Amino acid sequence: MQKNKAQIKIWTKQQTKVGKRAVFPMVTLGILSSFVAVGLACCIAQILGMLLVPSLSQSIGFSPSMLLISFVILFLLKGIIIYSEDLIATKIGLQARHRLRSEFIQHIMQIGPSILYRQSGGGLASLVVDQVESLDGYFSRWLPASILWFVSPCIILICIFFVQPWAALVIGVCGLMVPIAQAIFGIGAAVAARQQFLAMTRLQARFLDRIQGIATIVLAGRAEDEAKKISESANELRLRTMKVLRVAFLSSASIDCAMIIAILLVALMDVQHFISPIAEHTIPVIHALFALLIIPDFFAPLRSLALAYQDRAKLAGAAASVVELPDVSKETDSSNILNKNEPVHIVFDHVSYIWDGKRGNAVDQISFEVVPNSTTLLIGASGAGKSTIISMLLGFIKPTSGQILFNGLDITTIKRESLSALTAWIGQKPVIFSGTIRENILFAKPNATEDELQKAVQAAAVDQYLSALPNGLDTTIGEGGYGLSGGQAQRVAIARAYLKDAPLLFLDEPTAHLDPVTEQDIFTSLIQLAQNRTVILATHSALGQRLQGKHIQLDHGCIIVETEVM
Repeated sequence: MQKNKAQIKIWTKQQTKVGKRAVFPMVTLGILSSFVAVGLACCIAQILGMLLVPSLSQSIGFSPSMLLISFVILFLLKGIIIYSEDLIATKIGLQARHRLRSEFIQHIMQIGPSILYRQSGGGLASLVVDQVESLDGYFSRWLPASILWFVSPCIILICIFFVQPWAALVIGVCGLMVPIAQAIFGIGAAVAARQQFLAMTRLQARFLDRIQGIATIVLAGRAEDEAKKISESANELRLRTMKVLRVAFLSSASIDCAMIIAILLVALMDVQHFISPIAEHTIPVIHALFALLIIPDFFAPLRSLALAYQDRAKLAGAAASVVELPDVSKETDSSNILNKNEPVHIVFDHVSYIWDGKRGNAVDQISFEVVPNSTTLLIGASGAGKSTIISMLLGFIKPTSGQILFNGLDITTIKRESLSALTAWIGQKPVIFSGTIRENILFAKPNATEDELQKAVQAAAVDQYLSALPNGLDTTIGEGGYGLSGGQAQRVAIARAYLKDAPLLFLDEPTAHLDPVTEQDIFTSLIQLAQNRTVILATHSALGQRLQGKHIQLDHGCIIVETEVM
């Protein structure tokens, strides 16, 4: 827990440091806006002074027309500054969100698919989409406000001091009440905002995960239970949001109270200037008006800080999710490139892998080799370590100890792009995206010609069921292959592998969920696909074990026996 808190502080400091450099233009405009506000207050005070006391026109030194022109110019300048601040704030928010999303996605990609073994897809989606989106206010509102809340009031206070020192003292004391009140309410606001943020994250993650598994939930008869849990999560979010709003209201009310007190005190102390003879109190009337008019601008930066306080708490909430991401393993020199035209020789040299230390080794000191253009079968019951070996070959995970060599090169030193270009993979459950069958097959090679596509379709026997579909290859299917049978979806994955035409083919239980007839058809297609390729097949299927090649029997992560079947 303490380690997480330290990591959260480090990450938030890093983001603050990066963000403060970006908000420098906004801070500059904010300071300029303070000077413009002083100028506007001066113009209005003198114009009102002349309207209330006509005799002031002789002593002011500026004609009414000049004051009006100055007011209009300053008013337009104020509008330009506000417009520019909005534009810059939007740009800062966009850049910050783009940077954070890129960092998070890159981090997730570096870890690879193995991250889903530790964290839910819903939580990751919430982090990359919603939580990053909520940080817009931290960079575009909170960071500028955290600087201007002190600088701008000081500028205005100095200007008031030169006009009415005692008014500056009163306004300054009232201004000091605001940080004290914010400190009192801020503790509760920070806790409430963070709890609300975490409640929102939990709801989003739960909802997405349940949507993905909706078929299982319905078939298990748990729809009402899950709906009730989602309702409870939504109600928790509602309650925590209302608590945040209550704290925010109290925080805003404290600023309003301080501003009203300042206005009342200054007005009461100046009232004698308005009831005294005009001749004796010419200048104090204008000074009093100026001090009263400038008070809202004095408290404006403090109000902005209070309104943006929740944005600060959201950064802490996002940081808590970020530090929960698994660490990326130390990078080695991944500069080696494999030649696609060169046969690939694979060697496992005393390789071990541990998912969880409490469960022992998933793979324990295994050694074997795969010669080019051969077929190797990894045979064993569930939990024997077959999928772990395939995951290491694909580069999803790295060995805890030992080496995996591709043509004498350690897999950790080979560029991911190079390894990916050489590899085709078909898993237990084919990855089918929402879209047409054509788009799913072309995913392996988007620039493939129509002739190449048709050859892949025929080789994988996809054409056998196209006539039964309404639009053939252009039939739209749902995410996960919704609308296709298990065998049909697996054929789409085989066609994708055909189209990629990679020299390495890794198969992880490709017929695990198919009926015997469909399994036979799929293996017929796979045998054809395996020709002139280096194939590693993980299976416990009786039919698969009849295939020719090297058979490696696994049990609890260890090689029991290794035979050659001809």
